[in-house]
Order: sequence, then structure tokens, then C-alpha cells
Amino acid sequence: MSRSAKYTMVGRYEGMTDPAEAGRRVDEGFVPLLRQVPGFVAYYWVDAEHGVMLSTSVFEDQAGADELVKRAADLVRDNLAPLLPNPPQVTAGHVVAAG
Repeated sequence: MSRSAKYTMVGRYEGMTDPAEAGRRVDEGFVPLLRQVPGFVAYYWVDAEHGVMLSTSVFEDQAGADELVKRAADLVRDNLAPLLPNPPQVTAGHVVAAG
């Protein structure tokens, strides 16, 4: 794997009833937490409409993604869970091409 290799996690959240509030909570609580994780590169929270939100997290390596999962559990449970009626569909892996 090259030195510039990245690791990405993509989440799909269905059944959202208040995307604006979810966005506010993510921006105010989750994004600051992300920025503290070693290896963090970028994060996007997307309103895909019709009750679907998408998240994309990019890290230098899988260790950063694993650390995020550990650090975020309490925050998600305490602040975001009421807005997330269904468990997310999460896909993760090593980036093999980027533009």
C-alpha cells in the first residue's frame, strides 16, 4: 500500500425525519470529535433527501477509523440516536483510486 493510501467509511442512514437538526448536531458535536482523531482527513454529512443521510469519513489509515468508532459511541448514543431511527448501513475499506 502506498504512503498516500487512505481508509474510508461510508454510512447510510434511512428514516431520518429531521435532517436539519441531525446536521446541526453532527456539525456541533461529532465534527469536533472527528478533528481530534489521529489520522483524520475529511468528513462529509450529506442530505440525500427522502429521509436518507450519508456520511463519509476519510482517514490516513484504518487505525484512525477504528479510533473514531471507539470515541464516538457515547456521543452517538447520547446525542444522535433519537434522530437515527434505523441502524446505519456502514461500508468501509481502503481507497484504491482517487481523483
